[in-house]
Amino acid sequence: MLRLTALVAALVSGLASMAHADLLIIAQSYRTGPYANNGIPNADGFADYFTLLNERDGGIGGEKIVIEDCEFGYSTQKGIDCYTQNRDRGALVWQPLSTGVTYGMIPLTREDGVPMLTMGYGRTSASDGAVFDNIFNFPANYWQGAAAQIRYIKETAEGGVLGKTIGLVHHNSGYGKEPIPVLQALAAREGFTLKLYPVDHPGEEQADTWAAVKADGVDWALLWGWGVMNPIALRESLKAGFPIDHVIGIWWSANETDIKRLGRKAKGYKAVNFHAVGTEFSVYNQLNDYVYFAGKAAGQANNLGTTIYNRGLISAAFVAEAIRKAQAIHGTAKITPQMMRDGMEALDISEETLASIGFEGFVPPFAVSCANHGGQGLVAVNEWDPRLRGWRQITEYYEPDAQLIGGLITADADKFAAENGITRRACR
Repeated sequence: MLRLTALVAALVSGLASMAHADLLIIAQSYRTGPYANNGIPNADGFADYFTLLNERDGGIGGEKIVIEDCEFGYSTQKGIDCYTQNRDRGALVWQPLSTGVTYGMIPLTREDGVPMLTMGYGRTSASDGAVFDNIFNFPANYWQGAAAQIRYIKETAEGGVLGKTIGLVHHNSGYGKEPIPVLQALAAREGFTLKLYPVDHPGEEQADTWAAVKADGVDWALLWGWGVMNPIALRESLKAGFPIDHVIGIWWSANETDIKRLGRKAKGYKAVNFHAVGTEFSVYNQLNDYVYFAGKAAGQANNLGTTIYNRGLISAAFVAEAIRKAQAIHGTAKITPQMMRDGMEALDISEETLASIGFEGFVPPFAVSCANHGGQGLVAVNEWDPRLRGWRQITEYYEPDAQLIGGLITADADKFAAENGITRRACR
């Protein structure tokens, strides 16, 4: 009996060891709830890219990638629970997909030394790698997105922004409030009036909000919505008589499905973005062969090439390249989360790298370092074209306002460090 017990124990231990040899990623996702319309394409794009790598290459460095969804319905507590309930399983990197969840996970992942990627969301000052050594928010952050919105207005509106009134219609959450500090600083510097219009979760009641925007004489409105809030915001802006070509969304307010409902009435709506849309990239040829036509896609084909599906794809590509980098740095395919952190900090997404993985022209090149966990911060403006039933890029990628934003990031990071007893790393 003892021999049998020992044999069973050995088998269990062996199976556990084999399972741990896989490259595990637990994907926090929300395919349900009021934000599912945006959560689904992001989760599908992320999963489909790793399916491509598994089917075409056998994984990364000979190790299969295992993606496990942790559905949290965009509930902050459930999103944090995804981490606390799985923190000992060796998942290589975490992507909270929520600013509220990000803030809740920062102290937990810091304690464990586990990397977290908050691509285009989360705590903006996490780009200061000397303080936030395990958090990464490349290639662009909310403050850079907000600054790009203001720059576009300044360059295209008659008389610029001086003396104008700009309204921020925002989700009343950590996400929606994140751009306020940089917008306040820009208002003081550029001479415009900033008005705030918070919209409570989930955003279904906005008639009064847009009536106030119109009554207050707002010249331009910045839309920071999510899920059901976005199409309702655009619909109510039209009902209130606010010109939709004077509304500029952040990249989470750029879901094609939300905008198509308005038909030609959406003409002129704008949104900033840090990556391309569409399927005119060679990675899609590979996805056709190994994923879509093979019946292995995570979802339906109706989201391919859309803003948020493409965001899921490129975030997966960044994670995959960080895995390769970590394997090279540490000389092993069986990396740990702590090794993965090193790979993310050494990430270099060059034009050559993008071309080699089928993403040429998809996103501007950038590099990560000890001091800079946020990448280059390039942001462009897109405009909705009903004839295309899609986006048309109308500006070049804007360089970030480094002097203003850099100072705000350093101040916020220093505040976090002081509150948490953190000593800045000495980055070269």
